[in-house]
Amino acid sequence: MVDLLVVGGGVMGLWTALFAVRDGFSVRLVEKRTIGAGASGGVLGALMPHLPDRWNAKKAFQFAALVSLEAEIATLEAETGLSVGYRRSGRLIPLAKPHNRDLALGQAQDALTVWKTPDRSFAFDVLEAAPLADWPGDEAMAYGLVRDGLAARLAPRRLLDALRSALDRHPKVAITEGVGLEAIEPAAGLARLDDGSDVAFENCVLSAGVETFPLLAPLNPLLARPAGSGVKGQAALLKATIDSAFPVIFANGLYIVPHEDGLVAIGSTSENSFAEPTSTDGLLDSLIDKARTMAPLLAAASVVERWAGVRPRAVGREPMVGRHPDHANISLMTGGFKVSFGIAHKLACEVLNEIKGGTLGVPPSFTVEAHFVEAGRL
Repeated sequence: MVDLLVVGGGVMGLWTALFAVRDGFSVRLVEKRTIGAGASGGVLGALMPHLPDRWNAKKAFQFAALVSLEAEIATLEAETGLSVGYRRSGRLIPLAKPHNRDLALGQAQDALTVWKTPDRSFAFDVLEAAPLADWPGDEAMAYGLVRDGLAARLAPRRLLDALRSALDRHPKVAITEGVGLEAIEPAAGLARLDDGSDVAFENCVLSAGVETFPLLAPLNPLLARPAGSGVKGQAALLKATIDSAFPVIFANGLYIVPHEDGLVAIGSTSENSFAEPTSTDGLLDSLIDKARTMAPLLAAASVVERWAGVRPRAVGREPMVGRHPDHANISLMTGGFKVSFGIAHKLACEVLNEIKGGTLGVPPSFTVEAHFVEAGRL
């Protein structure tokens, strides 16, 4: 019997397991393939805030998560001696049209109110020209650009390595790779693994990315639509002679993310229909070409890795987290889609707080029940 069974070894599951064992839980984590084999094992690592206009609970939650992540990573790096490649590098948003500039000027005023904590604030400045030559190119920002001071980046695989290393230091954690969940019986507190073994648990967190949705299906009420689906994303790593402190560039869905060691990540596509979940194709080629045009400093940068994976998107288009409404010992951690790395640590804390008898402090749209309603609970 374990206090907590965590199913899935991506960023959601690893943060959940680490916070649980720090709280004194005994933890078993099972991963069907290897740690980070799914969408968490990508290359992008952009930690991008929502824009500061039309403030709501979702934006406030993400803001608090992005601010608190810095301290959580510092603790993790001190504990393990490993760097996760984190830097609050900021973000540049080119303004290509007049109305983009008008909107940005209003958002800059909004940021003065909402992008702040009791002891710090984060800029959202509208500039006439880029602070760095050809980053981005002049043609991309006919009406100036925004530079924000809240955005950050990290190296996804380095973070997973550090989380795994921290877990390996705790005697009350057992991690099993190459073994997946076959069936779960909440009433009995029993999980059957696909190697034929059983795990008895007090509580279980399903955090297996897109694979969570079929695992969840037998436990769900009747739904008119599936609780979630997968969205394929393609990304690339380039090698370039640029400063790793350069800010992220974001423009119309394109992310250009400088990392350490001269690496720059480019991403990502969003494909709702696909035949090969882990293959790359001309869509990525087009994205790389677009990045070279956006940032002329990348014109001669070589491609060192092409990556593709499937990210989980819950039916309500928000993360799906917290206790299953029909099974008190089953909790969900999935559906983060593009924002998982920036909020996974905070979601894990909230889910564990609920398991311990507290309240789930997330926006109402994140709850499992909200997603079931969106899916047409019958």
